[in-house]
Amino acid sequence: MVTDSLMGQVAAEVRARRKALRLNQRDLADIAGVSERFVRFVEQGKPSVQVDSLLALLEALGLRLEVAPRTSHAVRTLIHSANGDGGTGE
Repeated sequence: MVTDSLMGQVAAEVRARRKALRLNQRDLADIAGVSERFVRFVEQGKPSVQVDSLLALLEALGLRLEVAPRTSHAVRTLIHSANGDGGTGE
């Protein structure tokens, strides 16, 4: 599942950054204004977390979340279908 993969990546980055900054989960939670439990959930890769809290956690770590277009075949097909060319690109 895409969400699990994404949250796995977020979990690894958050954990690595926290450790590089020599923070424990409680200290990071205090700095970010979230609960220690929330930090633990993020670091475990829980797929359903509150976006505003996740953004606060990332901000506290000096990280950011970016959204970028994908260039996969499935996305190109959707774009072409929306343009009415049936996915042919013509």
